[in-house]
Amino acid sequence: MRIPFETLKSEFERVLLSVGFTDEKADLCAEIFAGNSRDGVPTHGLNRFPAFVEFVKEGLVKKDAMPTLDGCFGSLERWNGNLGPGVLNARFCMDRAIKLAGDHGIGCVALKNTNHWMRAGTYGWQAAEAGVIGICFTNTIANLPPWGGIDPRLGNNPLVIAVPRKNGHVVLDMAVSQYSVGKLKQYKAARQELPLPGGYDSEGNLSNDASVILESERLLPIGFWKGSGLSLMLDLLATLLSGGQSTAKITESEKESGVSQVFICIKPDSGEYTANLIEQIINYTKTSRPEREGEAIYYPGENSLKMRGKSLKEGVLVDEQMWQAVQKL
Repeated sequence: MRIPFETLKSEFERVLLSVGFTDEKADLCAEIFAGNSRDGVPTHGLNRFPAFVEFVKEGLVKKDAMPTLDGCFGSLERWNGNLGPGVLNARFCMDRAIKLAGDHGIGCVALKNTNHWMRAGTYGWQAAEAGVIGICFTNTIANLPPWGGIDPRLGNNPLVIAVPRKNGHVVLDMAVSQYSVGKLKQYKAARQELPLPGGYDSEGNLSNDASVILESERLLPIGFWKGSGLSLMLDLLATLLSGGQSTAKITESEKESGVSQVFICIKPDSGEYTANLIEQIINYTKTSRPEREGEAIYYPGENSLKMRGKSLKEGVLVDEQMWQAVQKL
C-alpha cells in the first residue's frame, strides 16, 4: 500500500511525542525516518521505527541527551553523543563537519557514545545538499565474520561517499557485506531469493536464501577478503578518531548502542570546470552497454532520486502490517 509522505511523517511524530520527545526533536526524527522510507529504504525507515521506540523506552536511546564537545583541534572535532538519538547526533555532527569545511576547506568530526543512525546515506545527502563532498562511516555490533572465519567479529560498517552535482547528487551508501542485515531481513520477510549469493548456510555453502544466512550469521563480505579488511579499517578509524567504543566493546552488551562514527566534509571548487569533470565521469560510465536489453546504467544515488520522486507523487510504499503496528504505538 502507499500513503502520503506527510501522513507517514505525522504518524512518526505522534508516536515520538507520546514517548516524551520535544516538538523540535520529534519533527526532525520523523522527517528522517519518513525520508528513509520515501527514498526506498524502509529497513531503516518504517520497518525500523518500532525498534527505535522500544530502545527509547528501554533507556538505550536517551531522548533528552544532547551531544557535547570533547575536544577541538582546528578542522577536527571530537563529540560525545551521550547515547542520544543516533539520527539526531549524526545530523548534528554532519552539520559541524559542513561548517568546518566552510571555514577550513575540510572538516572532520568524530563522534563517540552514539546510537544507530539508521540509513547511512541520509548524511551523505545532507552534505551534498550543502554543496560539499561528504564521507562518513560507523562501526556496529559484530555481525560479520572476518575472511576465513566463521564467528562474527567484524561490524557490517556502512560507508558513505557523496559528491554534490547540479543534475542529481552522487551518493554511494554501502554496507560492508554483499547485503545489509536489514536487506536480508526484507528478503526473508518477502520470502524472496537473493539475486546473488549473500552469505553461507550452516554447512559453509554459499547461499541465496536470506533466512539461512541470517541463521548462520555468516554474511558474505563485499570483495571477499577486501571487504573484511575494509570493515576492520573502518572500525579502527572510527574508534581511534572518536576515542569511543570498538566493535569488540559494543558487542559485549549484546545490544547495538554506544557506537563510534566519523563525518568528513571537503569543500570542492564550485566552478564550471569541476562541474564538467563530474559530468564527464558520469556520462562516460553510462555509455557502457547494459547487460540486459532495455536496462540502463545508474550512478550511485540515481535510483534513490527516482524513488523519491515516485513516492512524493504516488505516496510512500509501506508494508501494511508494519504500518498498522506503528499506528498502534
